Amino acid sequence: MKYYTFGNNFPNGGGGDDRWSGVRFWLTTMLVFWAFSAIGLGWLVNSFFILIGLVTVVPVVAFFGLQWWIKRSIVTADCPVCAATFNASKSSQFQCPSCGEPLQEQQNKFVRLTPPGTIDIDVQVID
Repeated sequence: MKYYTFGNNFPNGGGGDDRWSGVRFWLTTMLVFWAFSAIGLGWLVNSFFILIGLVTVVPVVAFFGLQWWIKRSIVTADCPVCAATFNASKSSQFQCPSCGEPLQEQQNKFVRLTPPGTIDIDVQVID
């Protein structure tokens, strides 16, 4: 099996010990960018550097922005019926994953949803 690296893939096997192939690559790249900017294609060079900047900055901003949004829109609280702790989004209606009670988020707490006209009571059994 024969491995090729950049700058060392000459057909006659020459250049196998070339220490300067990496330097030659970067010098050639810089020369090409300089030539583009010298002949009036500076917008192409500038757009390339802007693209590289966006590719590095946008993921970082998106990561921290997503963390901020999640912290702002997710509530962690206890179910008022079974006291199970779980997460839900703000201003949403959902069911408790433990007991199945319909709940709603209000002021960073979970409250029961009861249909209109339902009287909610607690029953105590006395022997």
